[in-house]
Amino acid sequence: MQSTPIDRAEGGQAPIVVVSKLDKIYAGGFHALKSIDLDIRPGEIFALLGPNGAGKTTLIGAICGLVRPSSGAVTVDGSDTVKDYRAARAKIGLVPQELSTDMFSRVRDTVAFSRGLFGFPPDPAYIERVLRDLSLWDKRDAKIVTLSGGMKRRVLIAKALAHEPRILFLDEPTAGVDVELRRDMWAMIRRLREQGVTIILTTHYLEEAEDMADRIGVIDHGEIILVEEKRALMRKLGRTTVTIGLKQALPSAPANLSEKAVRLSEDGLTLSVVFTGEEEQEGGGVADLLQRLAASGVDFKTIDMHRSSLEEIFVDLVGSRT
Repeated sequence: MQSTPIDRAEGGQAPIVVVSKLDKIYAGGFHALKSIDLDIRPGEIFALLGPNGAGKTTLIGAICGLVRPSSGAVTVDGSDTVKDYRAARAKIGLVPQELSTDMFSRVRDTVAFSRGLFGFPPDPAYIERVLRDLSLWDKRDAKIVTLSGGMKRRVLIAKALAHEPRILFLDEPTAGVDVELRRDMWAMIRRLREQGVTIILTTHYLEEAEDMADRIGVIDHGEIILVEEKRALMRKLGRTTVTIGLKQALPSAPANLSEKAVRLSEDGLTLSVVFTGEEEQEGGGVADLLQRLAASGVDFKTIDMHRSSLEEIFVDLVGSRT
């Protein structure tokens, strides 16, 4: 299923990243990206999800100008990533999965050097602010090799922010980072979004995407299979399972629930009903269920509800294609 490009006039703002009919076929014939269409809105947090090998990192590399597409085009804030590479790349900060930096440089020096690489004049006050935001100021004169894994990842983020990019790509930013550091990093990402920076992230921690993202995109086998507002996605594809403990065993499920997904336990004492998000929105949800049970003379003693997480929706989406 190919995604439908978003309305580019939505919200009165043109998208800051536009990917059009993007293909990438490697020399060995592997088709890594297949006619990708994707628009990223200014100032949003966009989570790109997909299983290993789905094409996430290749797509990020193509947008950042690190992977040359076989066909199609990418523009970043109006600059073509192939025809106007320098202008496009200067607007992007990239935090890669791999820890790749000069391990024997000092923290402040490597961040300042990254700023200079993009032609920006020195700005010690800005570098200090970035290091303080990332809790790196106390380590400013430490050699990177002496830092913990979590601190090294913070240095990568500081380097990506050194040239004040409008767009920040985070490829698995919290991989190998402890819970406290993850919490600090997400707080910093929220501050960046408040400052107008557009955030595109990949993550295997789907609870993070559920908490942070404005929109979700899912890529599988090199194809974008879904792009959706997070809340709309949870409402449309989510499920609510209601488990009801009955006071007396029933021989069968109540007849007035016949059109619903109902399961009665073998002992007749537990009734489970599954609702789609749309059913709940349309008034056929839990309140309606309880009214029907009361109309059938069914007494219950416990009720438990479980709503689908983003992870469960993602697994169902990708699993349905295998």
